[in-house]
Amino acid sequence: MNAFKPDHLRAEVHPSPNIGPRKDGKHPSYLVLHYTGMATGEAAESWLTNPESEVSAHYVVHEDGRIVQLVPESARAWHAGQSYWKGETDINSCSIGIEIVNGGPLLDFPDYAEPQIDAVIDLCKGIASRHKMRPENVLAHSDIAPARKIDPGEKFPWSVLYNSGVGHWVPPSPIRGGRFFSLGDQGQPVEALQSMLALYGYDVPIDSVFGKSTELGILAFQRHFRPEKVDGVADMSTIETLHRVLSALPALHA
Repeated sequence: MNAFKPDHLRAEVHPSPNIGPRKDGKHPSYLVLHYTGMATGEAAESWLTNPESEVSAHYVVHEDGRIVQLVPESARAWHAGQSYWKGETDINSCSIGIEIVNGGPLLDFPDYAEPQIDAVIDLCKGIASRHKMRPENVLAHSDIAPARKIDPGEKFPWSVLYNSGVGHWVPPSPIRGGRFFSLGDQGQPVEALQSMLALYGYDVPIDSVFGKSTELGILAFQRHFRPEKVDGVADMSTIETLHRVLSALPALHA
C-alpha cells in the first residue's frame, strides 16, 4: 500500500496492506482498544503490516508514546475479528482499532506506561471528535469478543481515560458479600441481568439461564468496569456496577 497522510497530527505512517473498504456504507462509530500481546512494538508492527498475517489496525501506540498509523481512518482495518456489539457483527466496518504495545500474558501483564496512556488519550480524543463518537462507544476488544479475547486487560486504566474525557466509566461498587448468580442458575433475576448486559451491548442471550455466554459477558464487563475481581460471577458489586453504568448513559436520560 502507498503512503498516506496521517489522520492524527502526531502519527508516523507505516502502511499496512491488510485493509479494505468499509462495507454497506458504514462509518466509524466505535473505537476498539487492544493490546498487542507481543514481545516488542516492532514485532507487532511487523506482524500488522505482513500480508500473510491478514490482520491490521489503524494505529499502534508504543510504550514511549510514539504513535504509528497503519491504515487510514477512512478504510477498514482487520482488527476486530469475529465480534458483536449491539447487534452489529461487522465491527471492522464501523470501528477504528488501536493496538497498544503491551505484552499481555506473554510478559505477565506488564503495567501500561504513563507516556503511552497520555498518547492513547490524545489519540482517542482526536478520533472521537473527528467521527462524533459517543463516549460509551469506546470499547475493549474483550467487550466485543469475550469468548476469544481479554485485551486490553484488567490493568488497562479506563478510569484515567474517563477522567481525561475519553470513554464511559463509573466507580465500581465495593466488593462484598451478598446474593450472587453464576453458572447454572435460572430464573427471572438471571433474565433481568441478561437484559442489562444486552442493553449495554454485550452478546448474551435473554433466556433466564446463566450459561456460558452469560458468564463470558460478565467476565468482559468485569474486566472493563470492575477489574479488582474478574471471576464471571454476578455478585452484588458487579450487578450494582452494571446498574450504575446503565444509569449514567446519556441516552437513558434523554
